[in-house]
Amino acid sequence: MYLKSRGEFVAKNVVSRKLALFLCVCCFSAGMFFTNRVQIMPEVKGIARTSKLEDEGIQSKGCYTDLVVKHNSNSSVGGSSTVQDAIKEQYIKISELERKLGAARAEHESMLHSPPVKGKIKSPSKRKYFMVIGINTAFSSRKRRDSVRETWMPQGEKRKRLEEEKGIIIRFVIGHSATSGGILDKAIEAEEIMHRDFLRLDHTEGYLELSAKTKTYFSTAVATWHAEFYVKVDDDVHVNLATLGTTLAGHRMTHRLYIGCMKSGPVLARKGVKYYEPEYWKFGEVGNKYFRHATGQLYAISRDLAMYISVNRHVLHKYTNEDVSLGSWLIGLDVEHIVSGRLRWAKPVLPHLIGDAVGFASLLTGSKKFMSSVVRVRMCYGVQVSEILPAALPNSGMAYL
Repeated sequence: MYLKSRGEFVAKNVVSRKLALFLCVCCFSAGMFFTNRVQIMPEVKGIARTSKLEDEGIQSKGCYTDLVVKHNSNSSVGGSSTVQDAIKEQYIKISELERKLGAARAEHESMLHSPPVKGKIKSPSKRKYFMVIGINTAFSSRKRRDSVRETWMPQGEKRKRLEEEKGIIIRFVIGHSATSGGILDKAIEAEEIMHRDFLRLDHTEGYLELSAKTKTYFSTAVATWHAEFYVKVDDDVHVNLATLGTTLAGHRMTHRLYIGCMKSGPVLARKGVKYYEPEYWKFGEVGNKYFRHATGQLYAISRDLAMYISVNRHVLHKYTNEDVSLGSWLIGLDVEHIVSGRLRWAKPVLPHLIGDAVGFASLLTGSKKFMSSVVRVRMCYGVQVSEILPAALPNSGMAYL
């Protein structure tokens, strides 16, 4: 019984072990199957969340959040091109807004500087003129101003008709002395009461301040008069208005115009010489030349360039020589440089001396006809009329336009 029972027990025990092993394998496989499924889902969700953060360009590091730029390897060439086009379009819009902002700022300053009109409300659209001629002058240049008044600059009603019919404004341009309200300023005020032909600037006069004066002149002129062109001329140059007007009228369709007798002289680095340039090192090696610019005796710019100078006057650099300064302000812009042979106002020494000598001899003989011929010849050479000539030419018959 024992053996049999033992044998049966043993047999039953063996069967139970196989069954138990089979069940263990099944349980293990089922556990592995369910465990893998449970672990795969969080990993997928984790990857999805990580991709979303990366798409947003945000990574969390401790207590700080940094913005990082990641390139999507799946982005196509077409998508990149679309982004570039969008950036270019935004850049164009920003440039256009900057241009409109500059124009609006200049217009606002123009309204602030314009004299108030009594009675009727002033219209936003101002009278448009053809050109404004600013004659650069100094406190000590009274004889030169009188020479200009008695030769090519109309006076009184003639000047008013010139402004109304031809749209040409002519003014002597001057600031104030270092002691504002002093004897020099009072002399100019008395002269202004007599002739009414000055444009006073908020500027302190001085030879080394000509660049600042030029910048202030264009800013004030563009705020006072709405003109197509703004001209700067020295008070020792006599202008043929007909020639100047014809020359500028031929460039009315030219945008960003800069016209004059263009030159490119040497940069003078030796201290003490005339036209010495303290910042000569900015132009390269010693002996280099300036960039091309108009000579300071006479030049003209269009309205958009005058507005540019007005808006950016606080950041435009000033060199010692004002004609170099103007050229530097415009050299980086898309400007049309016009070299006009009709605006060459260089002063040859020989014709200048001959003209003075003949003029003095003519005063002694009283020959008005001969004097008129001398003036015509000297104006062709672009030299100044001697300060002793106007007394002999009160009615020379010179045409203004």
